[in-house]
Amino acid sequence: MAKRIFFITSLLCLLFGFDAYCGWPTRPRRLILSPSYSYFTANKDWDSVGRKVSRPNNGTFRSHSVSLYAEYGIVRRLAAIGTLPFLSYNIKDDTGRSFGVSGFGDMELGLKYYLANIGYKYYFTLQGTGIVPLYKTEGLGFAQGGGELRLGLSGAGNIGKSFYSLSLENAVRKYLGDNGPIQDRYSASFGITLDKKFHDQLSVSVSGVLSKSDFTAFTRNIYTARDFTFTQVSLSYGHTFNNSFSIFLTGGRFITGRNTTIATNASVAFIYKIDNFLGRKIYY
Repeated sequence: MAKRIFFITSLLCLLFGFDAYCGWPTRPRRLILSPSYSYFTANKDWDSVGRKVSRPNNGTFRSHSVSLYAEYGIVRRLAAIGTLPFLSYNIKDDTGRSFGVSGFGDMELGLKYYLANIGYKYYFTLQGTGIVPLYKTEGLGFAQGGGELRLGLSGAGNIGKSFYSLSLENAVRKYLGDNGPIQDRYSASFGITLDKKFHDQLSVSVSGVLSKSDFTAFTRNIYTARDFTFTQVSLSYGHTFNNSFSIFLTGGRFITGRNTTIATNASVAFIYKIDNFLGRKIYY
């Protein structure tokens, strides 16, 4: 039973996102790779008090991003993690004005430590991450380094003949330098398997960011906004082809916010798991 719960929880946690890969420890010498593509679009905003407003001159913001997430199990309780994003966005309106930027964004490198469990059903992780900007201008971000500390809780169990998985996360992130914001990032997710062989999964999630900075001005570029809040709801579907390869589709919508855009987004992610990477073969 424990192995089955581990298998299903791992699959569903992959669906929720890779910021913490939920609470299950990654096997030593296992490498997880996830290339993903995301599309983001918006034509309305929330102002400084949370009122919906249209962008001037029917303005729009569209973004495409490709990222690679990697996680490697060092020992049973410790894993190394990293994310490398490439961003491309365009801001335009009916006046014919258009502005776009493409390039690498903020690289993230860190360690994830498995803390404890409750009855081998619920698991806790603590993750520390460093943020390294790979650009020189603020068009692709704040151009400031920083760090994040994240606590995660995950678990799994039975609902009738199906398995469920849940994930709760909260992180505090700080960017260094002038007007560097401090952020609270949170998420809560619940997923369930749809078939007896556990090949198909469906999940719903709520996530958001509360960002505070001395620089409170609104910006049309979401990557450079410093003082804002938003809450997003998402629906995800995943299919597992075998123990090593899965694909996940996600759609999301910002439902509340302040000083930020009202966005719709969609993404596709591929997950590859490679055991005994950079080491002798281990039998589990």
